[in-house]
Amino acid sequence: MVGALKALIALPIALVLILLAVANRTPVLLSLDPFAPDAPEIGLTVPLFAVILGSIAIGVILGGVGSWMAGGKHRRARRRSARDVNRLEAETERLRAAMATQRPTGTALAGPVPDRRVYP
Repeated sequence: MVGALKALIALPIALVLILLAVANRTPVLLSLDPFAPDAPEIGLTVPLFAVILGSIAIGVILGGVGSWMAGGKHRRARRRSARDVNRLEAETERLRAAMATQRPTGTALAGPVPDRRVYP
């Protein structure tokens, strides 16, 4: 079921990307020299779809890195909570074991202690 759902989502995306690549095969000059746009020192001739898809890929990567960095405080809090839970579970087990050795088995706990104060 999950595989069919993935295929249902991935197939249209792949089709759109293929159509984008076929429709935008024209070579463009990717210039990294802002001072000489006509004859750049640093420039590449690449297909337009490579520029478009490369820009999308860089945006996805930068967004993922930003999201990962923003979630750091939540991951740290989860680790701290897990350590606290483990420590408290160990302490609970230690206290249960100590109580089992102090109290003889088969005896019931006493009821409430009667109030022996004298009121005037």
